[in-house]
Amino acid sequence: MDAFYASVEQRDDPSLRGKPVAVGGSPAGRGVVAACSYEARKFGVRSAMPMARALRACPDLVIVRPNFAKYREASRQVMAILRSVTPLVEPLSLDEAYLDVTANALHEPLAMEVAKHLKRRILEETSLTASAGVAPNKFLAKIASGWHKPDGLTVIAPGRMESFLQKLPVEALWGVGPVTAKKLRALGIERLVDVRAADAEQLRRTVGSLADWLKRLAHGDDPRQVTPDRPWKSISAEDTYPQDLTDGREMRAEIERLAQRVAGSVAKQGLYARTVTIKVRYANFTTVTRSHTEEPATRDAGIIARRALALLERTEAGKRPVRLLGVGAHGLANEVKNHAERDLLTAAGLPQQRIPD
Repeated sequence: MDAFYASVEQRDDPSLRGKPVAVGGSPAGRGVVAACSYEARKFGVRSAMPMARALRACPDLVIVRPNFAKYREASRQVMAILRSVTPLVEPLSLDEAYLDVTANALHEPLAMEVAKHLKRRILEETSLTASAGVAPNKFLAKIASGWHKPDGLTVIAPGRMESFLQKLPVEALWGVGPVTAKKLRALGIERLVDVRAADAEQLRRTVGSLADWLKRLAHGDDPRQVTPDRPWKSISAEDTYPQDLTDGREMRAEIERLAQRVAGSVAKQGLYARTVTIKVRYANFTTVTRSHTEEPATRDAGIIARRALALLERTEAGKRPVRLLGVGAHGLANEVKNHAERDLLTAAGLPQQRIPD
């Protein structure tokens, strides 16, 4: 989807159309840009940018507070349209998904025509535009989807793969962000295809376990299948505070609140967590994480909160100002392995839910 949150706001409020719009938090605090319209992007406004900085770059910027219930409903409509064509839909977020259309309900042999059909239906039924990338694999389709935004359609046929790869900078590689790209450039690796000739040992020292994967991607080789309804790997919640937290009691209360949120989400998905993690970002932006793994897995809010609070004691929170706190649940399972906890759940009349295989 194109500038999804901002586009939904412009669709629903005609006074915002044609104006630079940013969805996000207040510039008076530590609000950031969650999404911005293409009119705002002309001024250099980007997602994840501090809202105060975005406002300096674009003084006429219109700031809208997020309405996630509205975005989820628009996402539900879009995903339903995608699934009407193929069951092989793998959502990545509210506004993005992979589709395998090798076989499709349209009986259309050309994926490009399937993409055109979906774009047209999305526009007709939601009044929103989408961009599509069509390619032999996930890696290339993802890049192609952003090639001609907004309302774009880019097709990379097998015969065009090599010429397309030759155009790409090293940042196009999955897993290569600005820091890694800088390290690779120091080795003389400027373009994606330069990775092919890179010394394997030198590359491994620079990017670690990513080395072999980057070599494969540099040849356009991505064997990953489209996997619908992927199991949850982790569930987390975090907050950045308008003013640094300095009171230890307030920090503990925030950690407990975040842990309750995470536990609620874990239970809602019918899951159990083995590992609890916390994240603490101090006022100087130094970030630390702590984790604890324990059997049996649990979704009890009290247990998850107690473990998160114990982890907080292993940080300097309370001694140093804190700007962000987060709690996460990892090692998620769809059933309780411990018989004692299983018996307790049964006695309490609580179901042990499963994720479909």
